[in-house]
Amino acid sequence: MRWLLSAIIPIAILLSGCTSTSYDLIETSSISGRFKDNDPQDFGNYTPHRHKVHGIDISKWNGDIDWRKVRSSGVSFAFIKATEGKDVIDPRFSEYWREARASGIPYAPYHFYYFCSTPDQQADWFIRNVPKAAIALPPVLDVEWNHASKTCKRHPDAATVQSEMKRFMDRIEAYYGKRPIIYTSVDFHRDNLVGAFNDYHFWVRSVAKHPQEIYADRRWAFWQYTSTGVIPGIKGETDINVFAGNEANWKQWVSAANDG
Repeated sequence: MRWLLSAIIPIAILLSGCTSTSYDLIETSSISGRFKDNDPQDFGNYTPHRHKVHGIDISKWNGDIDWRKVRSSGVSFAFIKATEGKDVIDPRFSEYWREARASGIPYAPYHFYYFCSTPDQQADWFIRNVPKAAIALPPVLDVEWNHASKTCKRHPDAATVQSEMKRFMDRIEAYYGKRPIIYTSVDFHRDNLVGAFNDYHFWVRSVAKHPQEIYADRRWAFWQYTSTGVIPGIKGETDINVFAGNEANWKQWVSAANDG
């Protein structure tokens, strides 16, 4: 069964919170942060703490995690690194998704795209290593320029990027029955994705300004607002994200995903 969030929750309703300039006249200056942040940014009236649904994204670098503490702290979801390219799997992936499930936190895997492997090679690798049980929420395709890579310096043009992404996502959607979410960064989006994939939900990185200031005409479903967050149950700093919709939207989404 194909599952698509916008078929359950109209996108205009789901994402209305991220496009309002008045923020519904809510006095945002009085809203305190949900979690501690070691390097908090001043987003002014666009504070992410206006949003009620917060979650984390993690990989092996987060080490041992006390998932019960994470859950009790108010974390509502977890994006978990699963694979990279055609031959890398995060060594903590299986542990993390199973423990997230046991703790009652909705979870989803993400794949870091590698532009020196074909989309079919990467889709094959993801499918081989990510069981359907590991996908409680839609899977994520992480696309960004990896300037630090020592093995892949390829920077294809935007048309090639979009073609490769579409092939990978079509394979993943066909196998798992859930349309992937696209995660991206400011520079990658500017170079490749402006105006593209408007029928997909986006998760955007924006740790200094509100996404509407730096992502041209992009509606977003998730906003990664810090990489220096402090989450009870996780040692060290953690990425924290918010969901654009309200709590009722979130409950509908989780329910629909689990039925898919």
